Amino acid sequence: MKYMLLMYASETDSPDFTPEELQAIGQEWQTLLKEAKAAGVLLANNGLAPIATATTVRLREGKALTVDGPFAETHEQLGGFLIVNCRDLDEAIAWAQKIPQARYGSVEIRPLWDQV
Repeated sequence: MKYMLLMYASETDSPDFTPEELQAIGQEWQTLLKEAKAAGVLLANNGLAPIATATTVRLREGKALTVDGPFAETHEQLGGFLIVNCRDLDEAIAWAQKIPQARYGSVEIRPLWDQV
């Protein structure tokens, strides 16, 4: 089953990492991605630009409304995603636990709808 692992963290309250900590997290990411690729579960991954670059579109009464910024005011912002193909939710949870943001933010796991 395919799952999207959505990574959330606060852009304003993010930990103040030292250069050494940032390097260690980067290495964790490289290890995680290599492991997921080797296991054959990683289908796609990417990070997102900061929320200051977001634009939200709404259609109301036939008119398009565009607003700078994210759709909702939240304490945490969506920062990136992984799409994985796992046997079940338990396997997806195991991969989510390996994502560095899980230590200071959160990782939401959402099943993808099967395309017909």
